[in-house]
Amino acid sequence: MSDAQGAVPPRLPHPPVFLPGLALFLDLDGVLAPLAPTPDAVGPDARRTAVLARLTQVLEGRAAVVSGRTLAEIDRISDGAARAASGVHGLERRRDDGALLRTTPSPAIGQALQAFHDFAADRPGVLVEDKGLSAGLHFRQAPTEGEAATRLATDLAAATGLTLQPGSMVLELKTPGADKGTAVRAFMQEPPFLGATPVMVGDDLTDEAGFEAAQALGGFGVLVGAPRSTAARYGLPGVSAVLDWLEAVAADVHKEARHEA
Repeated sequence: MSDAQGAVPPRLPHPPVFLPGLALFLDLDGVLAPLAPTPDAVGPDARRTAVLARLTQVLEGRAAVVSGRTLAEIDRISDGAARAASGVHGLERRRDDGALLRTTPSPAIGQALQAFHDFAADRPGVLVEDKGLSAGLHFRQAPTEGEAATRLATDLAAATGLTLQPGSMVLELKTPGADKGTAVRAFMQEPPFLGATPVMVGDDLTDEAGFEAAQALGGFGVLVGAPRSTAARYGLPGVSAVLDWLEAVAADVHKEARHEA
C-alpha cells in the first residue's frame, strides 16, 4: 500500500529483542505460518509449535494467538501450543485459564453464506468458509474475481448490518462487535497480561486494530511483509524472520530470568 502521495513507505526497523515485561499477540496466517492457496492447506509445524510452547513458558502465559481463524483451527495449526487465543477477529476468545468467551452469531450470517455459495458456484477457485460467527469468501486461486467479490460483499454488508472485514485475498462478513484490537484490550485487562507491555505482530489490514490497541496501551505493532502504510512501529520481512525473532526473544527472556534468580 502506498501513502497519499503514491510513495511506498520505507521498510520499518526490526523490533528489539530485549523487551522487559513483554506480552505477545501473534497473528497466525502470514505471521506464524506462510499464506497458502486454501485455508485447509496450512497445518502444524514442529518449529512453530516449539516456539509457541517456549514463549508461553518463559512469558508465564503472556503469549496469545490473535487470528481470523476459529479457535478450533488455531488449535489444529498450532498443535495445541496456543493456550491463550482469540479467533474470528476477536469474536471468540480463550483466556489463559481456559475460560471460553464467544459472541452470539448474527442471524444474517446464514444469508451471507448462501450468497457467497451462489457466487462461488460458477467461479472455479473461489472458496466459501463458514466460521459460524462469520462467512468468508476466498479468491486467492481466482484473483480476477476480486472486484466482483468486493462488490457483492460490500452490498451484503449494507443490506445485513454485518461487518465487512477485508483480508489477504479474502473478504469476510462477520458478526459486529469485536476486532483484533478489542481482543488485545480484553487480554490486557486480566492476568497474566495485566500490567505488561503489549506487542502485536500481524501482516494485513485486519491486524491494524491490534497495532493501534497495543500502541495505546504502551506497546507497539510489528508489521510482517512488504512495507505499507501502517500503525506498526517495527517490521519483519516474513514468517521465517518472525520465528527467528521470537526464538531470540524467548532466549533473552529466559536468560534475564536466570540472571534475576
